[in-house]
Amino acid sequence: MFSFAKKHYFPSNLAENIPLSTPVDKLEFTVFDTETTGFNVAKDDRLIALGAVKIKNLQVIEDSAYQTYINPNRQIPREITELTGITQEQTIEAPTALMAIEDLRDLAAGQSACYVGHYIAFDMQVIKSELKRNNLTWKQPKTLDTLDLIGYIAPNYDMRDLEKYARDFGTRIYQRHSALGDALTTAFLFTELLQICQERGIKTWGDLLNIGTN
Repeated sequence: MFSFAKKHYFPSNLAENIPLSTPVDKLEFTVFDTETTGFNVAKDDRLIALGAVKIKNLQVIEDSAYQTYINPNRQIPREITELTGITQEQTIEAPTALMAIEDLRDLAAGQSACYVGHYIAFDMQVIKSELKRNNLTWKQPKTLDTLDLIGYIAPNYDMRDLEKYARDFGTRIYQRHSALGDALTTAFLFTELLQICQERGIKTWGDLLNIGTN
């Protein structure tokens, strides 16, 4: 008889039951970004870095910034090292993916309304794939994508990368293809987008949910 290991749920650690009337400028968010060995994260590619930072009251809390390299238990392709600057040597003694994801969860600390990213669907796939390898399932936590806010503000925008968006909206740009650098760039872009959304009538958590929170 075959026996199958029971999957366990991984808590999102987000705040629950936030009143829909809560003003946008009173919300807290956890912004994160990942770096991987490639795009096929459901199969062979693995997480090699994770960076995150919190936003509170429309302010990026730089003191909360978190970054770690991650041991992928596989070779890092040369082109990925050239793109990200992350070498095999830097990851040999690094934490496991699960340890880094637990740190991300703890950063949310029961206060954040949702997780935020730039094209966050990919980052969520990365996290879920790593959790699956540990026999864990992450029930879809609430997420917000900067691309959804940009689509609301400027629906005719072409798809561009994070740096170009940050330049167009006049926000800070940190080191590209660095998990923390991209998380910080995303966080400052996100706060600018939230302020523009407020000017256009998106005043509450309920309003924000209607734009595109998953």
